[in-house]
Amino acid sequence: MAVTLKDVSERAGVSRSAVSRTFTEGASVSARTREKVEKAASELGYSPNALASSLTTGRTKMIGVVSNNFHNPIFLEVFDLVTKGLQESGLRPLLVNLSDETDPGNSVRMLRQYSVDGVIVASSTLPVTFAEAFQDAGVPVVHPFGRQVADPKVTTIGIDNHAAGRMAAETLIARGYRRIGFLGGPKSATSTQDRCAGFLGEASQHAGIETSVSYADSYSFDGGRDEMTRLIEGSLAEAYFCGDDVVSIGALSALETAGIAVPDQVGLIGLNDMEMAGWANINLTTIHNPIGEIIRESIELMKGMLSSERKRPEARLHSGRIVERGTLRPLP
Repeated sequence: MAVTLKDVSERAGVSRSAVSRTFTEGASVSARTREKVEKAASELGYSPNALASSLTTGRTKMIGVVSNNFHNPIFLEVFDLVTKGLQESGLRPLLVNLSDETDPGNSVRMLRQYSVDGVIVASSTLPVTFAEAFQDAGVPVVHPFGRQVADPKVTTIGIDNHAAGRMAAETLIARGYRRIGFLGGPKSATSTQDRCAGFLGEASQHAGIETSVSYADSYSFDGGRDEMTRLIEGSLAEAYFCGDDVVSIGALSALETAGIAVPDQVGLIGLNDMEMAGWANINLTTIHNPIGEIIRESIELMKGMLSSERKRPEARLHSGRIVERGTLRPLP
């Protein structure tokens, strides 16, 4: 039989309400009573019922973790970090897959059914209207990897995608490449748009540089492989900024299948610095995305929203850095 609150109260010699207050965050209980209750609970192996506690406090401590791109291995790292971080903060993650969802209103209704206290929209491809829908419904929301704008409606945190695009172009040009291409993820994704804009903007500042632009249909291995296979049938650039590691790895696979040597014939640079990018058989030169820092900051902001008055939404940008590996020729 499961140990109950009544069992603890009898062992500790206190009322049931005293036991309840001991395990209710912020409730008033004397130090002596707390000591007796915690000692009895430890002896009996009692753990408070989180669902019952939520009925008392009106707070579930449940945070919806929303995403839509489960084909990209980078989100395994994201989910690992965000779920661990929430749990270590005394919060409970509820993972929600919105891969086929197009109506933000449906997402709000779904999350409300679970009485979540807040939502973390961990996606660079979901339209900002999804995060804004939660905000409009009065649900605290943070959007890591969302698009940064001057006057955001929702708090967003992520890598500076424009700067990352500029960094990629600078890196390719510094290595002597003159025909450079952008091979992005989905054209509709704001992360793709911003990385491309930064890439083309930097390239335009250098004389004699030719650029091309193409898009994979998704941030996935197959998306990158299929698009590079199509490009091979035409005129290849000397090097590509693929805008994402998994797209880069798909492109690398297509080039190797066609017998095109990387980096001797075509160079590649990705973005994210996912674990797989460093594997010996891939060895992808890439731009490091500070995902751990972004997730930690997102959780801290969410905790602040739950514990105090909500602040004005803000956009926080993080810088990337080049991770040198083996898919670009060396600097001259």
